[in-house]
Amino acid sequence: MAKTSRTEPPANGGRQPESAGADVPDLPAPPWRRRRAGPVRPPLSRDTIVAAALAVLDAGGLEAVSMRRVADRLQTGPASLYVHVSGKEELLELVLDHVLGEVRIPAPDPARWQEQLKHVVMDFRRVLASHNDLGRAALAAIPSGPNALRISEGLLAVMRGGGVPEQASAWVLDVLQLYISADVFEAALYLSRAEEGDNPMAMAQAYLGEVIAALPPERFPTLVALMPHLISGDREARIEFGLDVFIRGLAGIPRP
Repeated sequence: MAKTSRTEPPANGGRQPESAGADVPDLPAPPWRRRRAGPVRPPLSRDTIVAAALAVLDAGGLEAVSMRRVADRLQTGPASLYVHVSGKEELLELVLDHVLGEVRIPAPDPARWQEQLKHVVMDFRRVLASHNDLGRAALAAIPSGPNALRISEGLLAVMRGGGVPEQASAWVLDVLQLYISADVFEAALYLSRAEEGDNPMAMAQAYLGEVIAALPPERFPTLVALMPHLISGDREARIEFGLDVFIRGLAGIPRP
């Protein structure tokens, strides 16, 4: 029989020879091959676009908001915004509804419905007034966003709990929104005309006082007589007075 040849095992026990550079750590790349890292930008989304648009609005007012300016703030091109919003009109609707998320809605309390209604409307005014002339966007807005609907539902529930007739409750929503939005818009206009540090309301009242003081009393006796009342009260006191008139009128509507 032929002898079977036997292969001797390798001296290293079958392991492959190690690379000569295996124990060398990763070394830094030369400077000319390094890429300079730019600022880290948050991923583009509807929320980031809305936040950027709100910042533009707060800084420059409603007229300053454009797709290009919002894109510049996000360090991108306008075309990338259209993936998330259809245009400026939708963007302003989203900004408005985002801001309305700050309005607080109480659980209806029939015994306190008038007080609750006033508090919600004043909170609505506070939120709008804290963002430049955003009230202009609210003037023609149809309350169809999640937060706008939440406010409408809350106000209707408060009035319904207080026994306000359903038709009156439905219509007064529109009246109150117009009332507050117009007030906030007017305040923003006065602010844009005032010098830095001036009180816009005081400026407007002082001017009205000068106009009435220049009138001939025999031609405008009632205006001249009531001038102290016409130019009295700050903006908050006047808007609260208007709300009290609204609410007392609602309370006086006969229940079916």
